[in-house]
Amino acid sequence: MSNTYSQIYIQFVFAVKNREALIQKAWKERLHGYITGIFQHNKHKMIQINSVDDHIHIFVGIKPDQCISALIQNVKTESSKWINAQALTPKKFEWQKGYGAFSYSKRDKKQVINYIINQELHHNKENFLDEYREYLNDYEIEWDEKYIFIDPQ
Repeated sequence: MSNTYSQIYIQFVFAVKNREALIQKAWKERLHGYITGIFQHNKHKMIQINSVDDHIHIFVGIKPDQCISALIQNVKTESSKWINAQALTPKKFEWQKGYGAFSYSKRDKKQVINYIINQELHHNKENFLDEYREYLNDYEIEWDEKYIFIDPQ
């Protein structure tokens, strides 16, 4: 769109179905590259991406001409297909329903990047569900416990 200027930074967070520990260190960088390609193909700017075994954090600069829910649905669908086509997990890979989307200002950019880079260290101190609930509370998002990501079975 001509004459449209924006600066929209969003961190997306979503989990593996049932929060199973299926994302392996051996191939997670390839997954990050694949997901980065999806964002770039849609003309968004990847700023930082990282995952641990049961969830992923993605920080991007979003263009205003695409619906966020459609974008994330595309990312989750295409990355699941890719993981399954590559036979990277012993069983069918799926992302859990839903996602978190949290906006940031430019001054928060470095802090968010560092936070995402250091996911492994962070999760030695705080588990994912506690972290996610904290995000929802910090952003004053109304939420219901029955819709929070499911605990591993």
